[in-house]
Amino acid sequence: MHAFDKQASARLGAGFAASTAILSVLLSAPAAAQSGPAPGIPTAEEQVDIPPPVPDEPLAPVDPEFFEPEPAPATDPDEPTGEASRAIDFEADALEYDQSSDTITASGNVILRSEDQSLRADSVRWNRQTGDIVADGNVRLVDELGNQLYSDSLLLDDEFEAGAMDNLLLALAQGGRLAAAEGRRGEDGAIILERAAYSACAVIDAEGCEKSPSWRITAERVVYDTVNDTVKFRGAYLELFGARVLPLPGLAIRTDGEAASGFLAPNLRVSQVNGLEVNGSYYWRLADNRDLTLGAYAFTEAPPMVSGQWRHLLDKGAYQITGYLTSSRRIGGINGFNQEPTSERDIRGYIFANGQYQFSPEWSLSASIRRASDRTFLRRYDITREDRLRSTFELARVDDTSYFALTGWETQTLRLNAPQGEVPVALPIIDYRKRLADPIAGGTVQLQANTLAISREVGQDTQRAFAKAQWDRRSITAGGQVLTLSVLGRADVYHTDDVSLTETVQFRGNEGWEARAFGLGAVDLEWPLVGRAFGGTQVLTPRVQVVASTPIRNLAFPNEDARAFDLEDSNLFALNRFPGYDRIEESIRVTYGLDWELRRPGWEILATIGQSIRADEEPGFLVDGTGIYDRVSDIVGRTRVRYRDFLSFTHRYRIDKDDFALRRNEIDATIGSRRTYAEVGYLRLDRDIDVTVEDLDDREELRFAGRVAFADYWSVFAAGIVNLTDAEEDPTLTSDGFDPIRTRLGIAYEDDCLEIGLTWRRDFITAGDAVSGNTFQLNFSLKNLGFR
Repeated sequence: MHAFDKQASARLGAGFAASTAILSVLLSAPAAAQSGPAPGIPTAEEQVDIPPPVPDEPLAPVDPEFFEPEPAPATDPDEPTGEASRAIDFEADALEYDQSSDTITASGNVILRSEDQSLRADSVRWNRQTGDIVADGNVRLVDELGNQLYSDSLLLDDEFEAGAMDNLLLALAQGGRLAAAEGRRGEDGAIILERAAYSACAVIDAEGCEKSPSWRITAERVVYDTVNDTVKFRGAYLELFGARVLPLPGLAIRTDGEAASGFLAPNLRVSQVNGLEVNGSYYWRLADNRDLTLGAYAFTEAPPMVSGQWRHLLDKGAYQITGYLTSSRRIGGINGFNQEPTSERDIRGYIFANGQYQFSPEWSLSASIRRASDRTFLRRYDITREDRLRSTFELARVDDTSYFALTGWETQTLRLNAPQGEVPVALPIIDYRKRLADPIAGGTVQLQANTLAISREVGQDTQRAFAKAQWDRRSITAGGQVLTLSVLGRADVYHTDDVSLTETVQFRGNEGWEARAFGLGAVDLEWPLVGRAFGGTQVLTPRVQVVASTPIRNLAFPNEDARAFDLEDSNLFALNRFPGYDRIEESIRVTYGLDWELRRPGWEILATIGQSIRADEEPGFLVDGTGIYDRVSDIVGRTRVRYRDFLSFTHRYRIDKDDFALRRNEIDATIGSRRTYAEVGYLRLDRDIDVTVEDLDDREELRFAGRVAFADYWSVFAAGIVNLTDAEEDPTLTSDGFDPIRTRLGIAYEDDCLEIGLTWRRDFITAGDAVSGNTFQLNFSLKNLGFR
C-alpha cells in the first residue's frame, strides 16, 4: 500500500504523477458519483441484498521505475495545495502505461482510499488526451456516510463536469436501495437516474430464496443530491405487491437518516359517530432543532378538524406543543355536560404541551399542560380515552446527597356528572430531602421537610407541613442474617376549612389548626438460606419485622393522600403501610413472611407470603375490609413463574384470615412468542367495604389479548375489556356481571419493510356525543420511508 500527495507524485515523474492524478480526481468527486454496481450485482429489477465487502489482501508494492521519468513542474512550497494535498492510498495488482494512446491503466483489485471514502474496481483507466476516466468491473464506491454505489462501469472526465453509469445500485446506509437502468452526473454534481426503483425490502428470505419486494417506489427520474444528502423522485408511484396503488408527487427522502419535509401517508377510519375519516399530515423540517407537523381530518358525519405539533430542541432543553381544533356539537347539562347532544355548535379542541429545561447539572424545570374544551372531545375523536387530564410543573434540584422540588398540579376531570369544582388543585408542593452518611453508628440519616396546599372551588381546603428525620442501618450478622434497624420521628401541622363538605367522615379531620408529633422504630431480620433443588438453585428467606410507634391521633387530621389503601405484598413490610403522609399505622405490630426463589436453566419461580399481628385490638381509624382492620391481618402474597421469553405468570392475592375467602385475586399471564401469543389479565376486589367509603369500591374485570400468526407474514389479533362487577359487589351499579367495555379484532400483515392492518373495534359505553358503536381503521407503515 502506498500513500501519495500532490508534491510526492510530482517528484516521482510524469508517469507516477499521471496515476496519482487519476486517484485524486476519483476521490475528490462527490461521494455518490464514485461507486456503482458490478457483474454479479443485481439489476434495477432484481434489487437483491448487497453482499459484504471482501476483506482486503496485502498486495506487492508498485515499482515507480515502471514509468519513464519526465521533468516535474516546479511547485511553490508555500502555495496552498487544497483538496489535492490530502493523502490517497491505493492498491493494485499492476500499473500500465500505453505511450501510443497516452493512457494509464491500474488493473487487478484496484482499491482507492481517501479519508472516509473508498473505491473498488477491476480496473481504472485514464486517457490523458481526452481526460476520460473509466472504472470498469465490479465498481463499488463507499462514501463518508456509508452509502454504497455499485455499477458495471463508471465514466468521468478529469473535471467531473459530466459522467455516466450503467446498471447501478445505490445502497443507503440508513436502509433502502435505489436501482436504475442508467445514470449520469449533472453539471451541479447531482446523480440523475432514469427508470429507477426504490425499496427498503429484502428480496432474499432467511433461507436464501428470492422473493418479490412487498413495496417499492417507481419513478421516471430520480435525482440524488450528494451535497444535501437527499433523493428526490419525479413521477413516483407506490407499488404494493406489484400493483400500482398511489401517486406520490413531491416525494423526497434523505440518505443520512435525518428527517425531511414532506407529506405523510394518510390514515383511513370509519366510526359510528364520525362516519368515514381521512386524515393526512405535512411534516415541515424548519431546522435541525425544530419542526412543525400540520394535520387535516375530513369526516362524512362531522365537521373537519385540524391539528398541529411544534417541536423545538434548545441548547439546554426541549419542548413540544400539540393541538387539535374543530367546530361541532357540544354537550350541555351539569357543568356543561349531559347525555344528549344539542344542536348548538361550538369551538372544540385539545392542547398538550410539555417540556424540560436543564439550567445546570443540578437544577431543572419541567412542565406539562393538558386541557380539553369539554369532557367528550378526546373520546369522540379517539385521541385518548383517559378520564382525567393533569397539568403539572416542577422546579427541582438534585445532587448526590440532597433533593429539592417545588411542584404544583391541577386536574381536569373528563368523567360525566363529576363536578369539576370538587377536584383538588395542589399548589404549592415543596419537598426537601437531605441524606447524611455514617453520622450515627454506621447508619444513614435522611432529613425531610414537606409542605402541601390543596384547594377546591367546592369542597374542603387543606394545608399541611411536616419535618421528618429517619435513621437506617443495614448489616449482615456472623450467621448470615440481614439486619435492618430504623428509627423515625416526625412533626406535623395541619389547617383545614369546610370539612363538612367532605362526605366520608373518616377523611375530614378537625376544622382549623391541628398539630401532632410521633416516633416510630423498627427491627427487620432476613435470613437467606441457599441450596440446590429441582436441578437448580433455591433461596429460602424467612423474614420477621417488629414495628412500634407512639400513639397517633389520625382521625383529628384530614386524609387527602392515603385513601386508596389495600394490604398487599408490596407494602406488607413497609414502615408505614399507608400511601402518602396523612395516615400512619400506630401501635406495635409483628410482621412475618417467607420469600422463596428457584432458578434453573430457563426457569424462574418467585413466591412471597406474609401476615401481621397488631398488639392493639382497637381498630381506631382503620377501615373494615382493607385487610388490617382486625388484630390479625389477612394473608397476602405473590407468585411469579417465568420460562424464558415464552411464559410469564403472576398471581397476587389477599386471603381472608377468618374464612379464607379471596379478597384480592389478580392474575396476569402471557404465553407465546412475539408473533403468536395470548395474554389474560383478571382482577377481583371483594373487600366488602362500606359503600360510603369512597375510593375503595369492589371491582371485577377481565382483560384479554392475543395474536395468531400464519402464512409467514399474516396474523389475526383480538383484545377486549369486560366489566364483571355485578350489583352484589357494588350496589351503585346496574351491571348484570358481564358488561363488555371495549373489544377489538383485526388482521395484519408485517414483513421486514411493510406493515398493514385492518382493525374493527366496538365501544359499548356512550359518553355524551362519544356514542357506543363500531369503528373500522385501516393503517399501513412503510419502513425507511417515513410513512406510517
